[in-house]
Amino acid sequence: MVAALENVGANVGDRSGRYDAYTTRLVEAVLATSGHTPSELRRAVAARAARLSAPGTDGVPPVLAGYVDKVAWHAYKVTDDDVAALQRAGHSDDALFEMTVAVALGAALARLERGLAALRGEEPD
Repeated sequence: MVAALENVGANVGDRSGRYDAYTTRLVEAVLATSGHTPSELRRAVAARAARLSAPGTDGVPPVLAGYVDKVAWHAYKVTDDDVAALQRAGHSDDALFEMTVAVALGAALARLERGLAALRGEEPD
């Protein structure tokens, strides 16, 4: 499905299923369309969130890395102060929204992939 989103969206079409077309459209809408942030940044953010493990060098700017990790792992812990710090660093509300949606998508697809793998009896990565 998303294979840890190394190339977010690239592997979505590799599986069959009744929701494949919807998933593909969702990934493309969130990560490939024009927006307030570059598509490459949204893909990097989604890929970092999909790893659900210690991130490495992934193209996510350091100022965003902590926010991305917090949203991916503990979204309920995001505070107004977290958002305000990113705004002070020059990120618009629209840019923060796009990145937040990309993080949520990456984390959700990775969890879905792991859940489906478990149902198939596959061992985790």
